[in-house]
Amino acid sequence: MSALPPAAQQLIDGKLVAAADGATYPILDPATGEEIGVAPDGTPADVDAAIAAARRAFDRGDWSTDRELRVRCLRQLHAALLENADAFRALTTAEVGMPGFMMGAAGFDVPVDGLAWVTDLVEAYEFETDLGIASPMGIRSRRTVRREPVGVVAAITPWNVPTQINLAKVGPALAAGCTVVLKPAPDTPWVAAELGRLVAEHTDIPPGVFNVVTPRSNEVASLLSTDPRVDMVSFTGSTAVGRAIMAAAAPTLKKVFLELGGKSAAIALDDADVAAVAGATAFAACIHAGQGCAITTRLIVPRDRYDEAVAVAAQTMESIGARDPRDPGAICGPVISATQRDRVAAYFDVARAEGGTFATGGSVIDRPGYWVQPTVVAGLDNSSRLAQEEIFGPVLVVIAHDGDDDAVRIANDSAYGLSGSVDSGSLERAKAVAARIRTGTLAVNGGVWFSPDAPFGGYKQSGIGREMGVAGFEEYLETKTIAEPA
Repeated sequence: MSALPPAAQQLIDGKLVAAADGATYPILDPATGEEIGVAPDGTPADVDAAIAAARRAFDRGDWSTDRELRVRCLRQLHAALLENADAFRALTTAEVGMPGFMMGAAGFDVPVDGLAWVTDLVEAYEFETDLGIASPMGIRSRRTVRREPVGVVAAITPWNVPTQINLAKVGPALAAGCTVVLKPAPDTPWVAAELGRLVAEHTDIPPGVFNVVTPRSNEVASLLSTDPRVDMVSFTGSTAVGRAIMAAAAPTLKKVFLELGGKSAAIALDDADVAAVAGATAFAACIHAGQGCAITTRLIVPRDRYDEAVAVAAQTMESIGARDPRDPGAICGPVISATQRDRVAAYFDVARAEGGTFATGGSVIDRPGYWVQPTVVAGLDNSSRLAQEEIFGPVLVVIAHDGDDDAVRIANDSAYGLSGSVDSGSLERAKAVAARIRTGTLAVNGGVWFSPDAPFGGYKQSGIGREMGVAGFEEYLETKTIAEPA
């Protein structure tokens, strides 16, 4: 992989190219605010060319039907990612501000393992199922159910954990036989562009099968949602943008996958080790400066243990602090941009206006780059904006409950339903409470659900569909039933 800063290029129809008009935009290091390079500012012509290439490759090429080709090429991409792992991790820290410790999990290792997992899956997957012989309407028939690729997929990804989300979409879509146009967030186009470079230079993936475009403009990117040549939009990001994409895709009735926002609750029941839960939840809220959709950002604890939970959470966050993401001990780095820093700061003002108090934090940090203090907010109930709205910063709200039923009520009193956790001295009690929480993933007594074979997604306004696991692979398939005389 090239040294920093890379000569980022788009990948269109098998060629690494600049924007059609040569325009670029700056990439800033979130830890310093300094420009560290540029990315191509893709034009409508670039997006059109990428869609055309993907359509042509799907309709006229062998990718959708040649499973052996897909498996070979995806194994080549996996090998290239491993070969370039150190440089890819460094690139991610520079562009995303992601602490290095995350590279062993969602930052790099887990998504790369996920690419290997889905490649193994497709190698063995049964694309046809024999339903046997029946006589519907008196006609003896043999019925077969076939699973076929959706077609051209527009994968639109956010900035927070870009490699994880890029590969969680691109891997299953390509494995299924789809062709792809990947459009990363303009805050983090480099890692997507480098993925395109590895495809172009280290794999036999045919031209047009995988394309990367990096426009900064939302208007240019929106062409992916409206173009009739695109069969599916796979989007991860905010609920507001997800609604807009769903509306834009409606006239052409595209298939839409949406992984959206969250306001997940960590519940400590009255027989749990409340201090341990408070410490673990505060730690989680600091990871990558709280910039994760599934992070538990509401801590729901027994009322008579409330002060203890607030104190432990505050102590934990103070011990973590906000540190340079290149520091090996960093847990909480910068937020991605000045815009995001100011958004989090505005929520501090909301907390004050709603009557909340800061057990720790509550301010931005005056230093170069985009820094926010890890923050614990106390004194608010679940109706507050701090408890209802996704902040995407290192901010934890602690809320009191009055028993199991009340804890369930509070956890479910949210527009979102992405993740959460339940802790109890009794595993069966924790599982019983977890069964009543309306979310797509849940950790019970410290269990970990995040892995390539586990479906991830949300209820309610946290999205539609699932990513990862067999369910995530099958999002990129259509179902066809064929009957023949028997």
